Amino acid sequence: MRIGALEAGGTKMVCAVGDELGNIYDKVTIPTETPDETMPKMIEYFKNAHVDALGIGCFGPVCLDKADAHYGYITSTPKIAWRSYDIVGAFEASLGVPVGFDTDVNAACLGEVSFGSASGLSDVLYLTVGTGIGLGIYSGGKLLHGNLHPEAGHILLRRHPSDTYAGKCPYHKDCFEGLAAGPAIEERYGVPARELSDAKAWDIEAYYIAQALVSYILILAPQKIILGGGVMHKTELFPMIREHVEKLLNGYIVTRELKDLEDYIVPASLNDEQGIKGCLVLGRDA
Repeated sequence: MRIGALEAGGTKMVCAVGDELGNIYDKVTIPTETPDETMPKMIEYFKNAHVDALGIGCFGPVCLDKADAHYGYITSTPKIAWRSYDIVGAFEASLGVPVGFDTDVNAACLGEVSFGSASGLSDVLYLTVGTGIGLGIYSGGKLLHGNLHPEAGHILLRRHPSDTYAGKCPYHKDCFEGLAAGPAIEERYGVPARELSDAKAWDIEAYYIAQALVSYILILAPQKIILGGGVMHKTELFPMIREHVEKLLNGYIVTRELKDLEDYIVPASLNDEQGIKGCLVLGRDA
């Protein structure tokens, strides 16, 4: 089976062709401009690839309720040109193939569960920390949806005692994303995350990520937590995050998994292809 995979991001669209085993045969990147500019390029790519199905992992918010008239739409995104856009319907009409659809972070979580370090597990979290913060949740052997989908990057956190930054989220100011995503780091310290070397700054970042993880652990009881995204390329963060998680939990939860935090809170394992591989699974299932 030839499956198209689209990892639809706010700045770039990663289009690929692969198979149900997670093999990727070809991949291109197309800038995210307006639908009128970007969609024809993607449709042409998948048409020329003669795909049998397409899986889309999309920036959001999106409508995932198949009983809703707006299923397959990008909804209240800050990217105005894409607001209320029927991305699934556009591909179905143009390609004439089944289309699987979910959030970008759920797709990445599915990639890790299907082909990565979470293979064989039933309850897994994939947290991405980059331009934004999002959480993909695999619970009880399936991706978690509700009246929308997880938007756990916008949970409210307790402030670090030495942090006076107002926060960057346009909706909540100092939510998790507003305090700890890449743009917040750059605005707070005046340099991009990749150039930041201040140890205290990274301790604050680790504290916020750990605080969020503790909330997720207590509510969702995952068997493994995978951290991806551009900020998490700073590998020195991982031991700092684990240390803060241990302090914040303070021995309250005692499970086999939490006895080994190095194997419990881990980096993404698929060379930044977890999202596109998850899209292959969405396409296969469609």
